[in-house]
Amino acid sequence: MTKTESITDLTGHLLIAMPGMTDPRFEHSLIYLCAHSDDGAMGLIVNKPSAEMSFETLVDQLPIENTGNLSDIRVHFGGPVEVGRGFVLHSPDFQSDMTTLQIDEAFAMTATLDVLESIAQGAGPAKRLIVLGYAGWGPGQLESEIAANGWLTCPASNELVFDTADPDKWEAALGTLGVPPLMLSSEGGRA
Repeated sequence: MTKTESITDLTGHLLIAMPGMTDPRFEHSLIYLCAHSDDGAMGLIVNKPSAEMSFETLVDQLPIENTGNLSDIRVHFGGPVEVGRGFVLHSPDFQSDMTTLQIDEAFAMTATLDVLESIAQGAGPAKRLIVLGYAGWGPGQLESEIAANGWLTCPASNELVFDTADPDKWEAALGTLGVPPLMLSSEGGRA
């Protein structure tokens, strides 16, 4: 892709991993794209709960007072980059005193301790997904992976990202495109 070519901005969309995804960290992944431009892309995997980290354990490691029942709050694996860094993808009803990135009218992202503190105290955004790490792509890398049949894209919705059970999100995202999972091939074709 040349510098004069413009790319379609996929910010606020979901990436659906195709069956031929060779990286096991992304197998059956559904990634919400927080940013996408000529400079690259950044997203959060929204359907892979962490087996190693609970929110309660996370809060215990931080200077945050635990005043609520945290056992039902899950932490997700957001991607292989900076796995010790936390992000909260959430509804726009919460604005951090420090910094919240308003992605679009339905989604925002905060990566500061105040959102975790608010959640630990039983407040915070009405809808939220807490993740550790993120997925990142350099300039043109994501576009190349999409062209190589690595990803499908679809618009994101609150229902799909926040309300659908994690094991069902990948297939539900395909359903928004009218694509049955059994019809997918790991081989791309050109007409």
